Amino acid sequence: MTQQNSALDALWMPESVAVVGASADPNKTGGRPVNYLLKHGFQGKIWPINPRADEIEGLPCFASVADLPGAPDVAIVLLGVERAEAAVRDLAAKGCRVAIVLASGYGEAGEEGRRRQEGLRAAAGDMRLLGPNTIGAMDLTRGIVLSASGALEGDNIPKGGISVASQSGGILGALLSRGAARGIGFCKLASTGNEADIDIADLIEAYATDDTTTVIVAYIEGIRSVEKFRHAALTARSAGKPLVVYKVGRSESGARAAVSHTGAMAGEDRVYDALFRQVGAIRAETFSDLLDLPAMLASKRELPGKRIAILTSTGGAGSLVADNCGILGLDVPELDDRTGAVLAGLLGQDAPMTGNPVDVTLAGVEPAIMTAATEALLASDGIDGVVVVVGSSALARPDVAVGAIRAGAAQSDKPLIAYVSPHAPHIVELLNREGVPAFAAPETCATVLKAALRSGPVGAPLALQDNVSVPDDLPVGTLNEAEARALFDAFGLSGAASHVVRTADEAIKAARKLGGPVVLKVLSREIAHKSDVGGVRVGLSADNVGAALTEMAATLAARNLPEPEGYLVQAMLRGGMEMILGFRHDPQLGPLVLLGAGGVQAELSGDSTLRLLPLAEGDARAMVDELRVKPLLDGYRGGPAHDVDALVAAIEALARMGAALGARLQEAEINPLFVMQDGQGVAAADGLIVLAD
Repeated sequence: MTQQNSALDALWMPESVAVVGASADPNKTGGRPVNYLLKHGFQGKIWPINPRADEIEGLPCFASVADLPGAPDVAIVLLGVERAEAAVRDLAAKGCRVAIVLASGYGEAGEEGRRRQEGLRAAAGDMRLLGPNTIGAMDLTRGIVLSASGALEGDNIPKGGISVASQSGGILGALLSRGAARGIGFCKLASTGNEADIDIADLIEAYATDDTTTVIVAYIEGIRSVEKFRHAALTARSAGKPLVVYKVGRSESGARAAVSHTGAMAGEDRVYDALFRQVGAIRAETFSDLLDLPAMLASKRELPGKRIAILTSTGGAGSLVADNCGILGLDVPELDDRTGAVLAGLLGQDAPMTGNPVDVTLAGVEPAIMTAATEALLASDGIDGVVVVVGSSALARPDVAVGAIRAGAAQSDKPLIAYVSPHAPHIVELLNREGVPAFAAPETCATVLKAALRSGPVGAPLALQDNVSVPDDLPVGTLNEAEARALFDAFGLSGAASHVVRTADEAIKAARKLGGPVVLKVLSREIAHKSDVGGVRVGLSADNVGAALTEMAATLAARNLPEPEGYLVQAMLRGGMEMILGFRHDPQLGPLVLLGAGGVQAELSGDSTLRLLPLAEGDARAMVDELRVKPLLDGYRGGPAHDVDALVAAIEALARMGAALGARLQEAEINPLFVMQDGQGVAAADGLIVLAD
């Protein structure tokens, strides 16, 4: 464990806690931390600090940090922004390991607030700092509640294996209170607030190495360091602890300005999607998912396949679950004859009951039958997970219904969840407290089962090329296509045969050399989208390319466009599928590659996918598989198959190019990239590169 993380241990295992600015009134914010520590059974030393009180909650009170009998492991600072910095400085001098600063008015409050936050961090020195603008931290399994959250008022807060890292204190309290109402147990919870020091990645990594944590939940408004977050998330994955992430700010306020189509297609939220996918995190689509998904994953039952059985005593509810499973790509198959025969015997039927959902209404919903039917479905080799519908009949005997499902679950390690069809929060709570994930919506049942699907390992980082010679005299800004093609060629991204020309006569000679139809393009570092200004002509020959060049030059001049550096005569490609392959730097998360259906309608089609660098082995092929046009690449309805292997290699080549050029490569795009028929490779028909100084 790193030195930083061992300092964070003080949040979860302190032997002494100082409360700076403690109040004798437990109804005030300043009075809550001492009250909660005592209420939830903290066994260590509690040192309230208040110069105007002799004792608080029966504990001796100290006038200042200097008066404490020793260095506290943790201090909760309840003072306002005007006095918090001095308290933090005193705590650091005393030898405190972690200070929790609740006050707001720092980085979120403009330039002056940012300066105050810098001063607070400087005052902490080597002491770790949680906040400011945080609600604190807590470990419910050990009764350590370093917080002023009103969600701790409850007397019967369930404990479990879910640990929460939130950049919002209010969200932390909301999850805790909502979870308690549903019988969902938590382990550790902390809010990072403004993240002057400890950030969301620190908490995720700490939870990843925590023996009592089984599932990690993260509520994220932004990521300070993508490298640090990636490391923490992969640490959690390696430890076998699912990471569920809710990222606020999903709506697009408009794509950032960029020269390439890639810039417009790679919106901010899509980039976060890619990051979460690459580190194996499960993205919560809705706020309710942030509680539902961990409740499912905390059962530690992975779904080995997509085949779901539904046991119901109300046909309509069973159909709702089946329909939603189908929408999310889960299968509700017919049962095998052996399982059907077991069910028939239980229900007094002659013929095997192979229908799915399995309706046991006529059996009177007897607990013994429900238990046995659940066991039979879980034992089936053709079923990967089971949903039991709890109907209205359970309202009269909720403990019996819960007991029957729990008994069935004990016979298998396959996922088993309950859909509570009537409005019965008490049954949902009972089931969750008994370790059976229970949900009140059929859509949720499908969502959590899909999240429980067994995932494969994250691939090793893609190997980089070590034999590429990059020119030292590369220009700055947007390259013309000839310059861009030369740089693409260096990394193995070759294009159609072409010649650079300046005059109509040279264009005619080039067309004769190339033979067949050709494409004529203007070469200009200042014209990114050539087709928009009449800078591209297709289907030309040696007979008319000269006249086309003269006409193009006149058109450009009439529009007062910059004098071109020349023209490109290029062999016209035929027979391939048009794709777009691009690279750009996201301002928040860094370099990425994008693949999509290409051509002039690339942005309109919306059929694209992306990954952040560094790519892992297998990422490029997964990108191809995610496209809606993938069946066309494979040879849809008897059509020709295309060279997918060459497309995968091209994606990896662009990723290696991005890694090699680093911050110098701002944008790069090949649109279209022709994917030829199987075995014939790919060819770039147009290329754009933007280089930084």
